[in-house]
Amino acid sequence: MLRWAREWRGRTLEEAAAKLNKTPVEIAEWELKDRSPETKGPTVKQARELAELYDRSFLEFFRESPPTLTEPELVPDYRMQKGVETDVSDIRELKLIQAWAEEKRTNALDLFEEIGETPPNVPDELFVKLPVSHETASELARRVLNFPIKDQFAIKSKDRDQLPNIIRKKLEHAGILVLRRSDLSDFAARGICVFASPLPVIVYGSEPPGAQAFTLGHELGHVLLRQSAISGPRQRHNPFDIESWCDQFSASFLMPRATVHEILGGPPRQPAARFDDRLLSEIATRFRVSQHAMLIRLVNLRYVHPNYYWGVKKPIFDKREAEFKSMARAKYYGSRYKSSVGDLYTGLVLEAWNSGRITNHNAAEYMGIKNFEHLYDIRANFSTS
Repeated sequence: MLRWAREWRGRTLEEAAAKLNKTPVEIAEWELKDRSPETKGPTVKQARELAELYDRSFLEFFRESPPTLTEPELVPDYRMQKGVETDVSDIRELKLIQAWAEEKRTNALDLFEEIGETPPNVPDELFVKLPVSHETASELARRVLNFPIKDQFAIKSKDRDQLPNIIRKKLEHAGILVLRRSDLSDFAARGICVFASPLPVIVYGSEPPGAQAFTLGHELGHVLLRQSAISGPRQRHNPFDIESWCDQFSASFLMPRATVHEILGGPPRQPAARFDDRLLSEIATRFRVSQHAMLIRLVNLRYVHPNYYWGVKKPIFDKREAEFKSMARAKYYGSRYKSSVGDLYTGLVLEAWNSGRITNHNAAEYMGIKNFEHLYDIRANFSTS
């Protein structure tokens, strides 16, 4: 069972050994079915640490044989160019993230049933079919989500990093479960959309706030098209038309064409070879988006030539985003768990717990919390955090 759990999770002997400060040989000896009486197995504490490393239940180690598991079929993967091989370990990790997201959706549906409420349905008028224009779709989305551009402009400059959180709340209010996983970028993924009805799921990562907002817009595009997907880095010659459409939809959603025209006037007859950095910064600040996203939009609207973005600025933007490390820490420990699963899911858990429908142990399990203090912390600060 120790060997099965490790191999199921895709961990190496070296990784397990490093976790417990043991040698790979010692871990391998523990995994022998017929090990000698002189070879002691792991202690309870060590076995629990292995269970955590392998993402399995500690009690499973006492089974006679491995359980029968049904793994999710990976949703369409748009991270790479066609014909490029994808790392097998990445696929494994992304399957686990997708399974985690699907589990959270199942939990949310169970919690709706517990509290006697019907899960919300994404408004029918939000859905579109290709070849609808991304401009038309973004205008529709703004209207249905009740997110006029004036509200975006009203965000204080010092709070511009809150744009992804504001968009997240809009999406959750529309019946979309929005989750966050900081490890997404480890596998060249920016976002995941698992479309299901009710309660489609979007997963995004811990990129810089401007990139988060763009990813949320991109994955919203997949929801509008009723299309599950794993999305990766932007590619100039993307073989997947749906990814290009979702990129353009996100840019249109965050920076409406009419508003850009009001600020800059109409685009020139021929796209400019370059764009002034100071002006780019000014209009990006006004829209509360990153300069990266703003320049993408200006390329789409033909204010500036694509070569300037792809050949000059994108490598700079990518380097900055790769080096980004969030310095913000949640004031309350429990807020870190809430940040992962969002207000919609957290609110369901708290409502079921407060009404006595589930126990505090159940609530902790739903939230993925081991320390009950964090659970009480979330409840105490939920309305103000």
